[in-house]
Amino acid sequence: MSAEGTSRDAMLAEKSAAVCRIGSLMLSAGTGSYRVKLCMGRVAAALGIDQLEAQVSLTEIVATTRAHGAFRTQVVEVPVPHVDADRIEELMRLSLRAAPGTTAAEFHAELDAVVARRALYPRWLVVAGAAMACAAFAFLNNGRWMECLAAGLAAALGKFVQLSLRRFRLNPLAVVAVASFVACLTFMLLANGIALIIPGLSVEAAAFTSAILFLVPGFPLLTAALDLARFDFSSGVSRLLYTVMITVAASLGGWLVAWGFGLPLTPITPPELAPGPLALLRAVASFAGVLGFALTFNTPLRVGLVAATIGSIANVLRLSAVDLGVNALAAALVATTIVGLLAGSVNQRLLAPRITLSVPAVLIMIPGASTYRAMVGMINEDALAALTNFTAALGVVVCLAAGLAVARMVTDPAWISAAPAWTRMPSTPAQRELRRRISGDPPRPDAGGRRRE
Repeated sequence: MSAEGTSRDAMLAEKSAAVCRIGSLMLSAGTGSYRVKLCMGRVAAALGIDQLEAQVSLTEIVATTRAHGAFRTQVVEVPVPHVDADRIEELMRLSLRAAPGTTAAEFHAELDAVVARRALYPRWLVVAGAAMACAAFAFLNNGRWMECLAAGLAAALGKFVQLSLRRFRLNPLAVVAVASFVACLTFMLLANGIALIIPGLSVEAAAFTSAILFLVPGFPLLTAALDLARFDFSSGVSRLLYTVMITVAASLGGWLVAWGFGLPLTPITPPELAPGPLALLRAVASFAGVLGFALTFNTPLRVGLVAATIGSIANVLRLSAVDLGVNALAAALVATTIVGLLAGSVNQRLLAPRITLSVPAVLIMIPGASTYRAMVGMINEDALAALTNFTAALGVVVCLAAGLAVARMVTDPAWISAAPAWTRMPSTPAQRELRRRISGDPPRPDAGGRRRE
């Protein structure tokens, strides 16, 4: 091989390594295949790579880069993703800032700065966020103050156990199962303790599942649905299987406690409140719950507050529609479509990935009551009750994911493309304005000759 050919291959190898590194960091931060490939494509184009082809699963990336008649294929393995919304946002901004002429060494230096960033919140605040989210979820599933208190305290202890065990790099399934068992056992002990302290007062066991909502793998579930909507089966199926395994592990811990205490199948009676005050309380609970989830995902506060606002609007509309007799599946589909549309509109102003706005807002809509009844049906060996309630819960979850996919198809032209070229992706005017703002270019004149601000 000539010296020129050797130098060309070495340069392509260096550029390919930079492209794969941002992809692996995005993947390990919990985002979906589409955004991973999109960021890799932006960086590849800035580094002078003509074409990028990538296969992305839950823990692997296989990427082929082509430039000047040469090509290179690289395989990267990453650990099981741990959601970090702040890292997703920083990497997205870095990919948008990448301009032609950037060298691989310069880009690696910027990636080093992103990796060196510390978590936005201390551990106690993350634990408090999980407690707030689960307490709010208990209220939204007809819980009273006793159920909300027990669910919040139980979730706090369960989240603390999860964070503590994660530091030892144990198997994620074991960590989830232990955290679920601790949270559920704490809930039942608190429920019995409240009944002893306050005679005549009992905590409804049906709020049991609210204590482990922080274990629901929301990011993998919703990104799996979005990847499958784009026929990206390698990523979508692997994420879906991971979601199922995590859910089974969480259910195992809860099942042991539910079996030991012999929980009843009866649901919680809805609160007797006027429509106005009920809607207001639901809005507050939805806002608090979504914000709590955002904190556990290391989401920047401004993004978390916007996500909480979006989630409270959509969830109150959904619950009000169900109260009026609207089909629960249709209400879930419309509500998450609204979440997706609002997130797609707002994220251009916040310079934040849409997924960090939409996932926390949707998680508060997970069907807790039917999930609880499905679990109790399995414990009681009542196959019909278990299957009926599991089907009802699954239908709502599918509609939640479908709403986000519908909103994405409506607002993003790249989702209409059947075979995208990742180094030459179509973009909306808002996305081009977003890139302009990040790069610091002056505003472009609009159709009337005025400069846009």
